[in-house]
Amino acid sequence: MKPNLNCAALNILIAERADIVLLDVRRRPAFQDEPRLLPSAVWRDPEQVATWAAELDRHQPVIVYCVHGHEVSQGVAGHLREAGFDAAALEGGIEAWKAAGGPVAVPHGGTGS
Repeated sequence: MKPNLNCAALNILIAERADIVLLDVRRRPAFQDEPRLLPSAVWRDPEQVATWAAELDRHQPVIVYCVHGHEVSQGVAGHLREAGFDAAALEGGIEAWKAAGGPVAVPHGGTGS
């Protein structure tokens, strides 16, 4: 997978129910201000990537997003790639996704750690 994925490509993967892990890695204050997620996404604290990455399946591609697709998601995706994951960041983050008309939803239950 390329290091970055655009909204259209991610929308196709979601529609096809691709076997991917989709992670919201916005910093905690940004997530608390706007807790809606992309379909099937789970929030993970970007400051704890070294801890929760060990819980991921290394055989599943991982796509991460933050607010605008810059520093936070790029850093997390880079960390995951260095750890042996096939990982990409969503170009433009959740803001680009919403601007493109992509659906978002309030999380059900917990939001991860």
